[in-house]
Parts: sequence; structure tokens; C-alpha cells
Amino acid sequence: MSHVTEDLRKASELPEGDVVRILLQQHAGIRQLCATVGSSEGAAKRQAFNDLRVLLAVHETAEELVVHPVASARGGETLTKALNADEKEATEMLARLEEVGVDSPEFDESFPIFQIAVEQHAEEEERVEFPLLLATLGETERHMMGKRLTATELIAPTRPHPGSAGSVPKQLATMPFHSIVDRVKDALSRS
Repeated sequence: MSHVTEDLRKASELPEGDVVRILLQQHAGIRQLCATVGSSEGAAKRQAFNDLRVLLAVHETAEELVVHPVASARGGETLTKALNADEKEATEMLARLEEVGVDSPEFDESFPIFQIAVEQHAEEEERVEFPLLLATLGETERHMMGKRLTATELIAPTRPHPGSAGSVPKQLATMPFHSIVDRVKDALSRS
């Protein structure tokens, strides 16, 4: 069974709106987009990478602000420090991929390394952080976290910002500015 199928199966076993369900569904989407980027060319590759960039940027920001602090408080402090460090590294890699562009030979050389890093990060969350949340939080708490996660994603930046990645204080300080600038850039790139 593929990771995408497995993520969706596990997600379907949880109630709608549960933070772990939402994250598993997003992990499935990230994995699918990575596969599409890796197997596409031209405009399809460009669109898949754009979609992946947006999903990863908002997903990681929301995890850092909503999920990791709760996991840390529930006994996963060492884990969340490692996850935040992974997210910072992935954000730096994503920014570099965005900078070189999908048509660059450097993109094709670097993307598989990025994809492996993203996959390993997702697997670590699924193996350790998600079970911690499921074991230490009730369904109502996870549902409220799902609402906070979704709300955070609505206002999160849509592009990678390595300078603030991995740090809740930096994210909170820069997120409004980054979000506005990113959304303007996104709108202009579509026109």
C-alpha cells in the first residue's frame, strides 16, 4: 500500500476536523504532489511545484504554531525541537528550489533530495508526534486544534521563509508581513 493510500486510510478512521486527520490528509497531498513534480515536465511540473510550495509553506507554519507546541507540552519537547529543525532545513531547501526554478538542471538534481527529507519528516511526525497527540488529547481537544490549524493556514505565508522557520516567536513576528507579500506575489503571478 502506498504512503498516500495509507495516510488517507488512517485519516478516514478519525473524526472529521480532528487535527491528526487533517495532517494525515495533508501529508497524502504533499506526497502526491512530490510524485507529480518528480514525474512531470513543463507547465504541469511548474503547477505541481507551485501547489506543493503553497501546501508546504502553510502546512509547516501551522504545525510550528499549533501542533508542535502542544506536542512539546505533552512530553515531546525533544521531538518538537528536532521537527522544527527539520522544518527549517526543508524550508531552506524549498526556497532554493523556488529560486532556481523548475526548468533548471539544479532543480532536477536537488528535488529528489528535498523529497526524501520531506518524506522522512512526515514519517517522523506520523510515527511519534501523531500517536502522542492521539494518546494524550481527547477528541474534543484534537477537534479544537484542527480548527486552530485550519485558521492558521488561512493567514499563513504561501512561500518559504527560512529566516523565521523553526521558531514560533519569529513566525509570529513576521507572519503577517510575509503572508501579505506572498499573497500579493501569488496574485500577480496568476495575472
